[in-house]
Amino acid sequence: MKRANDESNAAATAKKSRGNTAHAATVAMVNSILANPKSYPISGSEEVVRKSLVDLASYARYLEQRLGDAAPGPVAGSNKAAAVAKPAAKSQADLEAAAEKLRKAAVSGIKKQMAWKPSCKTGSAKWSYDGICTDPEVFGALLGLGGPPTFKMKKFTVAEFENALGPIRGSVRYDTLYITSKEVTVRWSDTGEFKFSGSYGKYQV
Repeated sequence: MKRANDESNAAATAKKSRGNTAHAATVAMVNSILANPKSYPISGSEEVVRKSLVDLASYARYLEQRLGDAAPGPVAGSNKAAAVAKPAAKSQADLEAAAEKLRKAAVSGIKKQMAWKPSCKTGSAKWSYDGICTDPEVFGALLGLGGPPTFKMKKFTVAEFENALGPIRGSVRYDTLYITSKEVTVRWSDTGEFKFSGSYGKYQV
């Protein structure tokens, strides 16, 4: 029994060591951000920023798994077994607050992309917004799904999309830009990455 425990502890230690090594760069980034929260330099490259967000999300998931692995097992015959190692569910108010924060970020990001282009005249200019939401319940609340998403990709009508996120308008000199595609494509990944995309331009009669 002692030998089995020693082997189990050794395996856990090796797994922890591998995890720490794999996320060493992310840990260093976290330390730098916390050391200089107001002056930490932010890259102007969208790809660099996206990679940093994905690395942080992956590290957060790694820590969640570590906490789950470290949680004590249920005592035999205990009526509390079902509650062990299961995170507390967010209240409806918490879900709505998190979804509202995500909504504001998405709407702001989409509007920033709605700049004037010649293709705006025909309503064929393209926009896309990439984001991260590690809680499927929050993403479901954002889109009014009534629960976590059950799809990898789904098309929403513009009316459905704006009913969830609110009206999205771009302002340019002497004109207003709208989402002109008949549908908005929504992509969702189990890792928490999501993408909204469609077309925009002048109002098409």
